[in-house]
Formats: sequence, structure tokens, C-alpha cells
Amino acid sequence: MHDIRTIRDDPDKFDAALSRRGASPAAASILALDDERRSVATVTQEAQGRRNELSKAIGAAMAKGDVANADALKLEVAQLKQSLPILEERERHVSQQLADCIAALPNLPATDVPDGTDESDNIEIARWGTPRTFDFAPQEHADFAPALGLDFETGARIAGARFVFMRGQMARLNRALGAFMLDMQADAGFVECAPPLLVRDEAVFGTGQLPKFAEDLFRTTDDRWLIPTAEVSLTNAVRDQIVDTAALPICMTALTPCFRSEAGAAGRDTRGLIRQHQFDKVELVAITTPATSDVMHETMTAAAEAVLQALELPYRKILLCAGDMGASAMKTYDLEVWLPGQDAYREISSISNCGAYQARRMNTRFRPDGLKKTEFVHTLNGSGLAVGRTLVALLENGQQEDGSVVLPPALHPYTSGMSRLEPGN
Repeated sequence: MHDIRTIRDDPDKFDAALSRRGASPAAASILALDDERRSVATVTQEAQGRRNELSKAIGAAMAKGDVANADALKLEVAQLKQSLPILEERERHVSQQLADCIAALPNLPATDVPDGTDESDNIEIARWGTPRTFDFAPQEHADFAPALGLDFETGARIAGARFVFMRGQMARLNRALGAFMLDMQADAGFVECAPPLLVRDEAVFGTGQLPKFAEDLFRTTDDRWLIPTAEVSLTNAVRDQIVDTAALPICMTALTPCFRSEAGAAGRDTRGLIRQHQFDKVELVAITTPATSDVMHETMTAAAEAVLQALELPYRKILLCAGDMGASAMKTYDLEVWLPGQDAYREISSISNCGAYQARRMNTRFRPDGLKKTEFVHTLNGSGLAVGRTLVALLENGQQEDGSVVLPPALHPYTSGMSRLEPGN
């Protein structure tokens, strides 16, 4: 959400920033609605004030016995009673139009975010690890992992496409991965949480999925939403609050199922675990001050990188260009893990600084030390990591020619010493 005062102060600058996101100019239409709202509000307030004046005047006229004047004043009051509801409804309508128009706009990119329209314009910041050299042709996980307990056929039979049924050693590894990553993030200072998986409209609006991305979500018959990520629940934990400055930063983590209809991703990554309707993810969320959000962004990114390094998975760190970021973000790092089966790096985590964009939508503020006026907090979120995609990376990087998979030592305490997956086990 954007501050209307920012748009009023420099509409050209606002439109220029929007254009970096590939969005059309919006300042003129927003300011036209803002002018209309303020004009209608002024007329409404004047009419309300006149009604109050008339009420007093009628009382004074009646006290003097001036019935003719009182009757004339009553006639004017009656006319105002007819016009005021129309004016008030018009003000509500225009105000809602203005709010909807602003709410549909993406966040503005930070100044250090590179220009660009898509992933080809992203900038690689760093790489870690060296991709393994195979003495056989590595396969994609969807081709060899069914023999290890990754059952796509049963998942599809039960729930349809983009669901999986995990068995035995594979289910155990999936559980172990989530626990391992959650422990790492808790040890890094993120408070472990167990949030609701069903949320109300205002929660999904607060983090920016509504109204624009409703088709990518699952809605229940009682008008709740299945969370697409724990970001929604965790970030909204401070909704409609003035947060104690001494409590900042608030750093949270959670391991939850996530649900996405992926309506906007039809035909993409239909094989395997890369893009599922249901998956587990360890989420990182931070609520902090504007002065410290840039440092927190780097801290959260490092926390996600630490998981990949502990699992010995080669990856690269990418700074997204303005046109490739999610709508709520003002700056985003992607971590892309090496998948030998695809001979490519693929996204495994996005860590975003959303600035005050979500805080405005949630009405979450803090009061800087020594000041009476409150300010909006900054919110950040990211994956630390997506369990399914991490599982894919482990399978493909650890695959052996005989179909088994060697697991990194860091996971052995979480798998009761299981060091590899064996076909048919």
C-alpha cells in the first residue's frame, strides 16, 4: 500500500518508479479520485455543519415564538436530510475506489534494485560450492525417485495433478529436512511459531496476495483462505498494532504446509516436486524499523544460505531486477540451487524486503524513541527453505548410478543415522 501524500508530492517520480516494475502510470487517475474524494468530503462536512447550525437556530426561533422562521429552517433541514445520505454514500464510494486503486499497485523498487523486465535482467551476486562431476548421466528426480518412495501416481489418484504421496524412507527424509531447517533458523535467532493455516480476507490482503492474486490461492466454503506460505500468518501477528520499539526486531520462523492453486503458472514444472499445490516450507519473517531493514535483509538471506551450505548444495545468489520481483517486495534476493538433472540453477528461496508496503495494509506502526508520532514498521520475509525443492536438490545432487541417494552428514542425526536412500527400501 502506498501513502497518498507521496503520490501528491511528486506524481511523476511515483509513475517513473512504477514504470520500472512494468506497471502503467497511475498517479493521474489516483489524484483525480483523491481530488473528487476531498471535494465531496468538503461539501459533506459543510452540509453537516449547516444542519447543526440549523438545529440550534430552530431551537432559538421556537424559544422566541418565531414559528414562521422556525418552519422555514425546518424545511431547509428536511432538504439536507435528503441530500446528506447521498453525499455521504458518494464519499464512501469514491474513497473505496481510491483505496482499491492504490491497493492494486505493486510496491516501488528500492533505488539499488537494477532495471529490467524479467529474469534475464537479474544480477548474479555470488556462487557457493562446486557442482559435482558425474561419471554417468544424472537424471531428474521425477525419473528415479519413485523407486525411493516418491509416489506421484498415488498422489494424483487421491488428489489430482501436482500432489505427491511419500512413503517410507522418502517420507522420513521429508520430515527430517523440515525439522533440520527449523532448528537451524531457531538457532539463528528466529522464534519458532506454530501459526494458523486458515486465515481471513484481511490477513491475505495485509501481505498483498489480495485482491490481485486471489486466483493463485485456495478458498474454503466459510470464506477463509489456506495460507500460500506462513508469511501470511506470521506477518499478520502484528496487524493493527503499535509495536513496542524495544521489542524490535521481531524475528519469527515456522514450518507449515503451504497451499497454492498456481492458476497463474499453468504448464510450468508439471513434472516432479518443483511446483506442487501442497508443500512444506520453513518461513522466515522479520518486523523491524526502516533504519535496520536493509541489514535485516542481508541477515535473513545469510540464514537461508546457511542451510544450503550445511547440506553441501551448490547455489548462487541473485539480485532480482525491478520487473521480476513479487508485487509486495521492494528488493529481493533469490537463492538458486544447482540441479544436475536439469543442468541448471533453480530457485529454492526468495528473501524480500517489503519496506512499509505490507505495514500500511496491516496498519502496523511503532513509535521511534523520543517522538510522539508513529511510523510504519518494515516487514521482510523469505524461505529458509522450501522443503520440497530442497528434497529435489538432495536427490539430484546425491544420486548414484545404482539409483540410491547419498545424504549429507548434517542430516544423519535427523534420520536416525540413515545415510542414504535405497531403491525399493
